[in-house]
Amino acid sequence: MKSFLQNLAWKKILIWAIAVYITGGIVLYFIQEKLIFHPTVLPMNYQYKFDVPFEELLIPINKKEKISAVLFKAEKSHGIVLYFHGNGQNIERYAPYMQYFTRNGYDALIMDYRQFGKSTGRLKESTFYSDAMQMYKVARGRVAPWQIVIYGKSLGTGVAAELASQVECKKLILETPYYSLPDVVMQYAPVYPYDYLMDFKFPTYQYLPEVAEPVVIFHGTNDRVVPYASADKLKPLLKPADEFVTIEGGVITG
Repeated sequence: MKSFLQNLAWKKILIWAIAVYITGGIVLYFIQEKLIFHPTVLPMNYQYKFDVPFEELLIPINKKEKISAVLFKAEKSHGIVLYFHGNGQNIERYAPYMQYFTRNGYDALIMDYRQFGKSTGRLKESTFYSDAMQMYKVARGRVAPWQIVIYGKSLGTGVAAELASQVECKKLILETPYYSLPDVVMQYAPVYPYDYLMDFKFPTYQYLPEVAEPVVIFHGTNDRVVPYASADKLKPLLKPADEFVTIEGGVITG
């Protein structure tokens, strides 16, 4: 009788644990957008103010959806950096970094993803890629492919890598990249089959081998957002002449 009761108790615990596990997976699935993306929305009449010359662009995708972008201008430009930012706020957060490009003779074109800043439309992985291609077309209207540097930061590294796998450019630079978004989550909580659970995968590992141009990666070992271990898995995918720069103790956030 005692053994029977013990077995029954263990079965109840197991059923409870399974129920909690399944419930947790369902909750994660439905709140994944809120966990991944942290946009700050701006009204359409918001006026940007930056310390360097710039041109605001509002690119219509269709009758309802528009992509907001800003072109920061160098005094004597010999190319354009296409910059794809991280998962937080909007263009204003990343604008201070644009001076590093303009000081070195490159214009910098940065867009806000849908639902970030003034950009509108649904957040879908496919639209990240199609909107990035629109930005590339804008750049191509101004300069030749060999004058375009594609640059991705954090979340934007997956977007940048996908674009570079499709088009010609001078170079692809990735700041704190990841193997894939499910791999990032797995580094923190190896509990669920995230490849099946997540709608947003951004599989950088699939795109990198398709990039013909030079690739430069840099990543800090103490990064708080994208674990270094996730980026380290990209090393075998690089070409012999590509660079992977490890910043010991470096902390580079979203």
